[in-house]
Amino acid sequence: MRLSMYPQNLPKILAIVAPTASGKSALAMRLARTLGAEIFSIDSLSVYREIDIASAKPTRQELSEITHYGINALSPDEHCSAAVFMELFTQALKQCSKEILLIVGGSGFYLTCLYEGLSPMPEIGGLIKDSIAKQIQSLSNPYEFLRSIDPASADSISSSDTYRIHKLLAIYFSTSTAPSAYFSSHARAALIPEPQIYSIAMPREQLIARIEQRTQDMLEHGLIDEARTLLERYGRAIQPFSAIGLKECLEYFDSSIDKRALQEQIAIHTRQLAKRQATYIRSKFPTTISAPSDNLYEIIMREHGRGL
Repeated sequence: MRLSMYPQNLPKILAIVAPTASGKSALAMRLARTLGAEIFSIDSLSVYREIDIASAKPTRQELSEITHYGINALSPDEHCSAAVFMELFTQALKQCSKEILLIVGGSGFYLTCLYEGLSPMPEIGGLIKDSIAKQIQSLSNPYEFLRSIDPASADSISSSDTYRIHKLLAIYFSTSTAPSAYFSSHARAALIPEPQIYSIAMPREQLIARIEQRTQDMLEHGLIDEARTLLERYGRAIQPFSAIGLKECLEYFDSSIDKRALQEQIAIHTRQLAKRQATYIRSKFPTTISAPSDNLYEIIMREHGRGL
């Protein structure tokens, strides 16, 4: 069951969700300029301050020209999650001064959470939280334990996603209920109706070439220095170091790979991410309107640019 939390006077909300390196930001900027729109970013790296190169964040000029939300909102040592994006989006809805708000990014999951909602987490007091943390720490393999008590939840996340594993186990230990059953019995609150979703269609060979070029550009523009600064200021345990581009830099600093392998690994992992994103978009958003970037611009302008 879902509950509506839609505020009054919502702007018209359109979503552009496409694989990494497909040109989403450029298309969104072009549309925002023409439509007089604002942009909400659903990108798990652009949300952080001090991470500009690894995130392929819009330039300072672009950020000053068009109002963006969901960018530079967190310190690198803060945790990012769907709940964080829900809160940032709530703020964006209150602050948006335009008739159209474009949701833009590669994370279809975060978009899904905005219009499907999230179940409220159980309230866990300090002493109980400490006790639960000790119970989780005592497990030899928390992921396998999660699988033993709730295969559905285990299958929904990666075995290396320590944060989500611990969150799900905290639900189990605090409620004595399998996390999937807990979520099924607690109403989710959606922030917006399901928006019209658009995606950029691009031949695989072209997308691979763009990924290769972007990887090279990131390294030439100082990705290694950016990663080294983050490491010196915040340590290697911060969440951003699990992201593509930064996690490979850690291997480079550890001398596990050389600079050539660094570039190759980033490109390979980015291609794999793009494939996962495309699969999610096809399966989760069956009514998505997909076309090459220029064609998509024309389609959106025909549908939403009347009177301009």
